[in-house]
Amino acid sequence: MATLKVSSSVPSPPEDAEQLKSAFDGWGTNEDLIISILIRQTYHESFGEDLLKSLEKELTSDFERAILLWTPEPGEHDALLVNEATKRLTSSNQVVMEVACTRTSTQLLHARQAYHARFKKSIEEDVAHHTTGDFKKLLVSLVSSYRYEGEEVNMTLAKQEAKLIHEKIKDKHYNDEDIIRILSTRRKAQINATFNRYQDNHGEEILKSLEEGDEDDKFLGLLRSTIQCLTRPELYFVDALRSAINKTGTDEGALTRIVTTRAEIDLKVIGQEYQRRNSIPLEKAITKDTRGDYEKMLIALLGEDDA
Repeated sequence: MATLKVSSSVPSPPEDAEQLKSAFDGWGTNEDLIISILIRQTYHESFGEDLLKSLEKELTSDFERAILLWTPEPGEHDALLVNEATKRLTSSNQVVMEVACTRTSTQLLHARQAYHARFKKSIEEDVAHHTTGDFKKLLVSLVSSYRYEGEEVNMTLAKQEAKLIHEKIKDKHYNDEDIIRILSTRRKAQINATFNRYQDNHGEEILKSLEEGDEDDKFLGLLRSTIQCLTRPELYFVDALRSAINKTGTDEGALTRIVTTRAEIDLKVIGQEYQRRNSIPLEKAITKDTRGDYEKMLIALLGEDDA
């Protein structure tokens, strides 16, 4: 389960579970308690009830969503996110891609295992069933991936594949099987080397080359996001957060997903990059558009008090 830094004087897990039980029995003013003592296993052992189910019954709205995404193990919340995304329109393809490309191979494997356990089928099966055409080819390949995580780079291969990718982009063959194969099978260090060679050879970043395509091409947009997630995930999340916060009516779904899933991974780095690019601290941007316990939860995950 996800953890936050807490004070040195912390009740024992059984004591925390007892307080949670009391909070559920007399709901109304104990939301702050939930933020600080989420302990699923001990709660179940003490009361024979699943903490997530108790939370789902008692919490509401955006605060509930933040709790329900942050509380489980990462593989479990990733499985939930992908399952929800497969039931929506194609705009949720972005969420499937995000999970597949910003997790390590082990994290993605855990998500697939959690998906098996919870939904009695595979991520690949559901993604294939709910997508079509080029989206299906790309997304199924990405969620099926198990990349080698080493930093070794084959510069000869990088040169060859940079040339191959440039030819496909020049001909606007964005859905080419070789591009999908490279993005879904190569280690991230190798992909970075390939795109660095691409820039050296052609004088512009690959994302800049892809901007020359049809801006209304949703597959091309997904391809650009895939490349950004694989090479500079912090920039992808900065863009996604800015879009979520600056929309007419904050996109709480995207905001909650990013903060809860990156809280113990790279949210500090994302926050620093957000401030550098937007001239406002991420926590201030969030507090301008959120309220109440939901705001408290997000700020706690941002680690504002640790600054």
